[in-house]
Amino acid sequence: MNSKFHYECCNCGKTFETDDAIYLCPDCERMGRPGIPPLGVLKTVYDYARIRNGCKPDILFTRLKRERFLPLLPLRDLRGWTPLRIGDTPMYQLDPASILPTGDLTDSHPGKCSCGIFVKDDSQNPTFSFKDRASALVSAWAAEHKTGTIIAASTGNAGSSLAGICASLHQKAMIFVPASAPLAKLTQIVMYGARIIPVKGNYDVAFDLSIKASGIFGFYNRNTAYNPFTIEGKKIVAFEIYEQLGHKIPDRIFIPVGDGVILSGAYKGFEDMLNLGIIERMPVLVAVQAEGSRNLIDNLNRDEFISFPSDTIADSISVDVPRNFYMTAGYLRKYNGETMAVTDKEILEASSFIAKNLGMFSEPAAAAAFAGLIKYIQDGKPGPGSRNVVLLTGSGLKDLQSVKPLIHLPEPFNPDTDTLEYLFDKTC
Repeated sequence: MNSKFHYECCNCGKTFETDDAIYLCPDCERMGRPGIPPLGVLKTVYDYARIRNGCKPDILFTRLKRERFLPLLPLRDLRGWTPLRIGDTPMYQLDPASILPTGDLTDSHPGKCSCGIFVKDDSQNPTFSFKDRASALVSAWAAEHKTGTIIAASTGNAGSSLAGICASLHQKAMIFVPASAPLAKLTQIVMYGARIIPVKGNYDVAFDLSIKASGIFGFYNRNTAYNPFTIEGKKIVAFEIYEQLGHKIPDRIFIPVGDGVILSGAYKGFEDMLNLGIIERMPVLVAVQAEGSRNLIDNLNRDEFISFPSDTIADSISVDVPRNFYMTAGYLRKYNGETMAVTDKEILEASSFIAKNLGMFSEPAAAAAFAGLIKYIQDGKPGPGSRNVVLLTGSGLKDLQSVKPLIHLPEPFNPDTDTLEYLFDKTC
């Protein structure tokens, strides 16, 4: 039996120790019903006292970094880890005065420009999205335990991520996708050699069908908020942010939210460091949803979960039933997180601004987090001297259709000097 960690149910608190693949707390799972988030999502908990072993915080973090955080991962070793470079993505500091296109912050709102703005670009992962962090850990666990096919449901990013990581390890992958998923993401899945199964329905339909397939055929399931190790893979971003800020935590992190797993992953990473004494307080995490798909933030204060059909250009965070709702809600309440929603118009404006001013092309779901930051600055919320981080979680090349309204290509012109003179007279 692996005594390195145990699982804890986020609903009933029951704990489990096992070396076998486990997904949800069996008791809570039985109480679930259609149309509400699954009950029994599991958290992976480590022996923090043993890991700490009397080390001073900076020495401990340096040691964990040197060990690639293996003591805080559900693996015996890293031999099954993909050879692709996962994580260690760049974080850029921006000039706060340049964040708003209006350029009038200093005159209109004195003091707003004195905060620190940082952007962490996870589109630099191998398959161009944050999801590689989760896929890498799930595939490493599968390699360590010699499992066969790994399956997942996805609107595109998680599927292309799993397909790419599995290709690097010569593992079999099978991806259930909504038929409406962006072509670029479907193309990635096929090019990586995974088996793709388009489903007539939305993400939630694909999710449920993949779980049925996993149960019937014994496939290892990577699904977000179903496989507990997706959170363990995603939490590493918290360690990186802490290191990149000079062993300091930010005051606020803006995170795009659909199912809530990226937010829970970031919380889990900072919580691990809190339990180890590396940090003394938690940052404020801001859950940013699309106005057309806000089923997570709208249900935080309801007694009964109510789902509304999603309608947003941000397909990666378009979710009717947020699968990690209960864990995410628990984290937001425990650590005083914040929530907000942004419109598709604000998302597109943020995407355009990021590309034209920062040289980064982000998909709509990632741009949603930046749109949240812009709203905060407009409202004067980031305090002077505060450190604010935005997670850009995926490349804009993943979904060219969504930004089509922003693209206006000129007509071809005749290749002669008269036309050149005319063109430059008009444009210079």
